Amino acid sequence: QVHVVESGGGSVQAGGSLTLSCTISGWTYSGGCIGWFRQTPGDEPDTVARISTEDGDVRYAYFVRGRFTISQDKITRIVYLQMTSLKSEDTAMYSCGVERPPCRVDTGNYDYWGQGTQVNVSS
Repeated sequence: QVHVVESGGGSVQAGGSLTLSCTISGWTYSGGCIGWFRQTPGDEPDTVARISTEDGDVRYAYFVRGRFTISQDKITRIVYLQMTSLKSEDTAMYSCGVERPPCRVDTGNYDYWGQGTQVNVSS
């Protein structure tokens, strides 16, 4: 059974930084795609970044490009989301999702996801 756990959320002032972690277990971590998506109450979830576990190809939503960085540690099976220059509009519940192969890094499809970690950015 695939298990996804996010951590690292919290409260930060605008302009600050946070790094989220996504720990994945019960999966071979091969050939799939992993992404971070966020959601605020009443809105649809938006994928902010995705990475291919196969070749490390990444994609970012336009509204975080240049500020957020997704990376992976294949040995520990942890995917990170480094967030810098945070804005109040980045406030959301951030979740990590896994899509089994075959997958495209430029989509927002997920087969498994975690409970999420809350990020609050105050202006």
